Amino acid sequence: MTYVGHSASAAEPSTTSDEGGETDKATFKDVVAAYVGLTKPRVIELLLLTTVPVMFFAARGIPELSLVLWTVLGGALSAGSASAYNCVYDRDIDEQMRRTKRRALPRHVVTPVSALVFATVLAVLSTVVLWTQVNELSALLSLGANAFYVFVYTMLLKRRTTQNIVWGGIAGCFPTLIGWTAVTGQLAWEPVVLFMVVFFWTPPHTWALALRYREDYANVDVPMLPVVAPAAVVGRQIVIYSWVMVATSLLLWPVADTGWFYPVVATILGAVFLVEAHRMWGRTKRSNDLTDIAPMRLFHNSNLYLSLLFVAVAIDPLLR
Repeated sequence: MTYVGHSASAAEPSTTSDEGGETDKATFKDVVAAYVGLTKPRVIELLLLTTVPVMFFAARGIPELSLVLWTVLGGALSAGSASAYNCVYDRDIDEQMRRTKRRALPRHVVTPVSALVFATVLAVLSTVVLWTQVNELSALLSLGANAFYVFVYTMLLKRRTTQNIVWGGIAGCFPTLIGWTAVTGQLAWEPVVLFMVVFFWTPPHTWALALRYREDYANVDVPMLPVVAPAAVVGRQIVIYSWVMVATSLLLWPVADTGWFYPVVATILGAVFLVEAHRMWGRTKRSNDLTDIAPMRLFHNSNLYLSLLFVAVAIDPLLR
């Protein structure tokens, strides 16, 4: 499982060295923290939040605890692997961006070769865990998400198109499928709807962050939409995707024949999100200044929206 997302590095050691080797001044604790940082733990947390609730939904109740634990472990290893691969490939631009320059590779606490080996080991372990302890379909979906994130998003789309996050975000939708197949062993329309919710959620979430760091992306020639388009255009696109996201979230009600709890929560959360998206769009039409636009408000709101929506996905079958 993987996710096209953004978080601060967990490792910020105070020493550096040249590209040729790991620093001899960093402590063991610094190096361990650096490897943990390569996995982008905050991204893993959000991924698992879209995996476990779907398992409850698929089980129409509480799934087997051991199955949840193995799925979480395999998913975390896969997401960590994809993030580490991403850190290796993007180390050149990470060195130049304020948001990422304190990650392990730009600070040379870990060598690119060591990080590459680390990412590969995590990928192998993830596949073995999911294949042997969950099922083959979940393992293949996880491996496919990892490959999509690394080869399609990171290597092909990110530096070439303003639609990088739209299509690259597909990788972050796979946890909904993996959580479902872990329980049922097969795909169905219910997880596909949730897959699409995450797909339409990703652009508003990421473009809000990219607005905040648009100068960083511009300096390294990454054509995120906020870099190449006026803020008002970005705001309009965010509103469009937000409306489609909310409509898609409500589609789960008839498709899955949910109880009353999920559609009520989805409606309330969607209304709040749409109000915030429209407010930000209004601010972008009045000003191009980041202080006035306050894009991080929508970014944090998007995290809360997705978290609470999937909590509702887990709770709904328990109330029935």
